[in-house]
Amino acid sequence: MMLRNLALLLATAILTVGCATTDSGDQEAAPTLFLVGDSTMADQPDEKYPETGWGQALPDLVNDGIVVENHAKNGRSTKSFIEEGRWDAVLKQLQPGDVVVMGFGHNDQKEYDDTRYAAPWTDYRHNLERMVDEARARGASPILVTSIYRRAFHDSGQPRSTLGDYPEVTRAVASERGVPLVDLNVLTRQMLLDAGPEASADIYMQVAPGEYANLPEGKDDNTHLQRRGARRVAGLFVADIKRQELPLARYFR
Repeated sequence: MMLRNLALLLATAILTVGCATTDSGDQEAAPTLFLVGDSTMADQPDEKYPETGWGQALPDLVNDGIVVENHAKNGRSTKSFIEEGRWDAVLKQLQPGDVVVMGFGHNDQKEYDDTRYAAPWTDYRHNLERMVDEARARGASPILVTSIYRRAFHDSGQPRSTLGDYPEVTRAVASERGVPLVDLNVLTRQMLLDAGPEASADIYMQVAPGEYANLPEGKDDNTHLQRRGARRVAGLFVADIKRQELPLARYFR
């Protein structure tokens, strides 16, 4: 009888240890990929379809090992994103092992709006440095991305830069802080060059009147992406993450 009871106790102990190990493994949270930026990255509502941020297309390219949280917001610059408390809200959620992709610039350059304007080599630079440093202090890994090209061409057919020094400042911060950089500015310039002035209209929000019921008057917008364009830019981001063999690459299909 004593031997039988001892055997039962040992079996129970083994089962308990096994369950504890399994439970502990189940409780390990998947890392989160946080996206912070402007409308070119943000999730767009159905009523604006086919406008789509490239970050909105990114979840279709990840596997089940990571969670994507898109905190990018229309019209935001580094200055307004910080001053509105949006950066603090992300910062409070960061856990060791998380990744933060940061992409601004389109609205930072708006000198006529003092709620958003951040001069490139001073305020914009300091804002990026602050976000990089604070993300790292929380144990997260920052990745910087340069602003996507607007659809604008010279008479020669070459894409025309409209973003001033902001992409170069982003590159400088990435270099000086040792942060991975996905240079979407360079990649989308090549995308425009390959497509040309006419075909690139299908990438950006060049929508004819009546083409979509929610846009009866059409849309003439060379900054924001259509759904197909967002997928292309998200693909460029993923391909460059893989090319650089960054740790994030293992979470993409």
